[in-house]
Amino acid sequence: MKDYTEVILYPETQEQSKENASPLTPPSSPQFLLTEFSNPVFEEDGEAPTQNHPEAENSNSMKATANGFAQQVRDVASRKFKPDCKFSWFCVAILSTILLLLLALLVGIIVVSQQKSTRPVKPSPEASYAHTTPNATAASLPRTTSSPVPTTTPTHQDLRGSTTAAPLCGGILDGPEGSFSSPNYPDPYPPNVLCKWHIQVAAGMVIQLKVEVLEVENSASCLYDRLEIYKEQDDASLWDGSTWYCGTVAPATINTNSSRMQVAFVSDGNIAPSGFMARYRAIPPNEKNCSWNEFLCDHGLCLLSEYVCDGYNNCQDKKDEANCSSKHKGCGGILNSLEGQFSSPNYPQPYPHLQLCLWHITVPVGHIIDLHFQNFSLESEEECNYDFVEVYDSAGMGTTSMMGRFCSSKVPPVLTSSQHVMTVLFVADEGIADDGFFAVYRAYNATEKTCGPLEFACQNGECQPQNLVCDGWHDCPDASDEANCTTLTYPSFQPSCEPIEVEMCFGLSYNTTSFPNIWLTIPDQQGAEEILQDYLMLKDLTCYPDLRLLICSLFVPKCTPEGGTLQPCRSVCLGAEQRCQQSLTLLGVPWPLNCNVLPDSNNPLECFVP
Repeated sequence: MKDYTEVILYPETQEQSKENASPLTPPSSPQFLLTEFSNPVFEEDGEAPTQNHPEAENSNSMKATANGFAQQVRDVASRKFKPDCKFSWFCVAILSTILLLLLALLVGIIVVSQQKSTRPVKPSPEASYAHTTPNATAASLPRTTSSPVPTTTPTHQDLRGSTTAAPLCGGILDGPEGSFSSPNYPDPYPPNVLCKWHIQVAAGMVIQLKVEVLEVENSASCLYDRLEIYKEQDDASLWDGSTWYCGTVAPATINTNSSRMQVAFVSDGNIAPSGFMARYRAIPPNEKNCSWNEFLCDHGLCLLSEYVCDGYNNCQDKKDEANCSSKHKGCGGILNSLEGQFSSPNYPQPYPHLQLCLWHITVPVGHIIDLHFQNFSLESEEECNYDFVEVYDSAGMGTTSMMGRFCSSKVPPVLTSSQHVMTVLFVADEGIADDGFFAVYRAYNATEKTCGPLEFACQNGECQPQNLVCDGWHDCPDASDEANCTTLTYPSFQPSCEPIEVEMCFGLSYNTTSFPNIWLTIPDQQGAEEILQDYLMLKDLTCYPDLRLLICSLFVPKCTPEGGTLQPCRSVCLGAEQRCQQSLTLLGVPWPLNCNVLPDSNNPLECFVP
C-alpha cells in the first residue's frame, strides 16, 4: 500500500496568526503546524491528493480530522513542538541499510580479488608461518607434475577425495605416519610457491620428524628458498621456535612434545633444485630416539655429530660436551723417529665414534718412509665415505699427494714416500665401529733403498712400477722415470702453485694456492670466487677481518712447495668463531664450521696461520 502522507508548511499563515493573537489568549494550534495526511484508504472514489491548492488542503484536512488524524496532529504540536521521531528513525534505518550494503559489496570485491590471486607474495624475514608436519600416508598424498601448483591450503576432505593432477603443495595430514616433499620432487620444484603442511596425530602421541633429503637454494639467512619448521604455539616442545633451513645439510631428527606440528616450504622465482623429502611418525612420548649418526640428549633432542664436543653446550644437560677430553685420546701426533708404530684409538678394541686423527711422520732429510698396515678392519662401504684411512705423500693433504683412501678389512699395500715426510688421516663417524688398524713405519736412506725386479728405482731411492716409466707422467719426484724417453704419448704434468686471483683473498700472508680444492670439492679459483660472493654481505660486521682470514684459508688454501695445500690451524677457526658467532646469530646465520676438524697444532708442517 502506498503512503501519500505529506507535510505542508505555510509561512504566511504563521505571520498572520502572530498578528491576530492576543497575549492573554491561549494560542490555538497554528495552521503551519498542521500536517496533512492523505491516504487513499480514507479517500472517496475519484479523490486524489493535490498540492499548492489551499482549498484542497483545507478540504483534505477536514476529512482527516473527521477520521481522527487531525486530532493526532494537534496532540503532537502541543507536546512542545517535539520532532516526528517515527520519521527520523525511518531515515536512520534507510541510511544504515545503504551503508551495510556498501560494506558488504566492498568485502565481496576484496574476497574475489584474493581468490583470483595465484602468486603468493614472498614473505619477509620477519614473517611468521604456521608449519605443521603432514600426518597423512603416502597414498593420501598423490603427487603429479602436470598442473600449476596451488597456493591455497586444501581442506582435509579435499586431500582425501581429490583427483586433481596438480603437484601436491601443503595440506592437512592426520595419519599415524607418512611422508611429504616439495612439489615435483625429485624433479626441480616450481618457482614462487608457498606450501604449508599441518600434522595432527592421535592424542597422547608425539610427532617425530626426519628430513631425509634437503636440496634447496642456499643463501645467507635462507631468505630466498627455504624449509620452515616450528612448533604449535600452545604446546611445549623441545624444538622451540621457528627455524629456517636451506642448502644441502638436512637437520637432525626432530622429536616434539606435541601431537601437532607445522611445516612450510617457500620458493622464489630463481634457482630451483630438487627440494626436500621428509618423513614423520607418531610415537609414544617415552620412545624418543635419534638416527644412528646423531647424538641424543635432553630426553629427546637430536644433534648432528659436528655439534658434539664443539666447545658449546647445545644440550641443556651438557652431555654433548661431556668426556670430550678423551675423545681424541691416543689419536694422532707427530712421529719423528726413524721407525715407529701407531694405531687407531683403543686398538685392538673397537675404536670410538666421531674420530679425526692426524699423524705426521717426519724423518731426516734424505730419507724416505715405508708404511706397513699389519692389521686393518674398518667399517665397509664401497666408496669409503664413513670410516677410512687416507695416506699422503707430503706434509699437507693436497689431491696430488694422496696415495690412497682405504676402508673395510682389506689390508692396504706397502706405501713408500717420495720424501722425508708422510701424513696419515683416520676418520670415523658415529655409526659402526670396527677393530681399527695397527701400522708400523721405517725410514730408509734414499740411496740405500732397493727396488724389486718389476720396479723402477727413482734417483731418490723411491720405487715405481715399470708400467709407469715413460708414460708421460712424472711419477718419481725427480722425474727420472721420464728421463731418456724417446717418445711421449701424454704431456707431462707437474703439480705447481698458482697466484691467488680471488679479489676477496688479496693481501694475505701467502699469495699462491693450488686447485682443485679437494676439501671443499671446488675445481678452480673461479668456482671459489663465486661461492665467496655470499660472504661479502657480511663485510660490515666488526669481526669480518677474522672471518675473511678463515674463509679464504679454507676456500683458497695455501700452496706448499710440493704442490699440495695446507689447512688453517684450529686456533684460527676458534678465534673467528669466538668473535663472530654472536653477530651471526643476531642475523639468523648459524656458525658454519666445525673447528675440531682442523689440525690442533702450531707446527707449520701441519697447518698455517693466514
